Amino acid sequence: MTQGAGQGPAVERTATLRDFRVPAYVHETGPYGHSTHPGDVAAPHEEPYSEGYTPTERDLPVINRGDTLQVSVDPASLADPEQTDGAGPLYVVGDVHGYLDELLAALQEQGLVDAAANWCAGTSRLWFLGDFTDRGPDGIGVIDLVMRLSAEAAAAGGYCKALMGNHELLLLGAKRFGDTPVNSGAGTATFQAAWLLNGGQKTDMDRLQDHHLQWMARLDAIEEVDGYLLVHSDTTAYLDYGDSIEAVNDTVRETLTRNDADECWDLFRKFTKRFSFRDEGGAEAVRSLLHTYGGTRIVHGHSPIPYLLGEVGSEDGEDSAGPVVEGPHVYAEGLAIAMDGGVTMAGKLLVQQLPLDI
Repeated sequence: MTQGAGQGPAVERTATLRDFRVPAYVHETGPYGHSTHPGDVAAPHEEPYSEGYTPTERDLPVINRGDTLQVSVDPASLADPEQTDGAGPLYVVGDVHGYLDELLAALQEQGLVDAAANWCAGTSRLWFLGDFTDRGPDGIGVIDLVMRLSAEAAAAGGYCKALMGNHELLLLGAKRFGDTPVNSGAGTATFQAAWLLNGGQKTDMDRLQDHHLQWMARLDAIEEVDGYLLVHSDTTAYLDYGDSIEAVNDTVRETLTRNDADECWDLFRKFTKRFSFRDEGGAEAVRSLLHTYGGTRIVHGHSPIPYLLGEVGSEDGEDSAGPVVEGPHVYAEGLAIAMDGGVTMAGKLLVQQLPLDI
């Protein structure tokens, strides 16, 4: 990853970054022979998601594919000539899932925060792609940090913004509806059960306050910045909620406002779909979103890069180390940029300046 224009060298973390409030976890040995992150969940089956997929089982099926093509893209082609004059450099952040320390280290490496975790990037623009909680030890700490950086960045002339991820919908549903049965399409399901099965942390629920809930419920689902269409999930399900960015965001917020368990479950279910941009037809799926909402490339989180690359899930026992992720994954004929480095599987939490320096 490259340093932003005008940014200083990477800064080492210090003990002042956070006051640890991490519960005791049992670290089980993962499929690569090393300890997995607390809260990591690996699905027990290998089937990819079908059209009728409903998240009543653990998320992220183990897959073994080698047909996803890494595409090199001219960095100059990623820049938007209509970018607003005077705007600072643009950064995006992949899924954090409660790994606050890893997030702070990555933000420091890019010169976005200082050793005390304060915004130090002036007019830079920072977008989080969703999934702040679950699986990792301090999801509420992550949300608190993003909320604080939003205020600090705005005061400095930049901004720090965030998108709605499926785990925000999951946590909202678990808090609002608990064990209320929902129409899952695959038998009885509840938000509480799905939340626990997909890495829900009791410490997050205990610390969840009204202002966290209000912040999550108001997040946008999709945005376009400098020619990049930013979404959380690599799915075309956004098309079900409107034919413009404004319409999608309004529909999602209105759905959450109505507070209907079945409606919210359907929203969560659709946002949990993945892999629409991978394999045959993936580029056309991306183009369908770009044609509807604008932009020249799509940037997403949600599906860890090791899964997109088929670097996990081998049954031959030859894997001796965890997945190696050095940076974003560009695929679907260069139209899609994946940003989930797989921090929950001992991968890498990615903070990337756009355009990419490939």
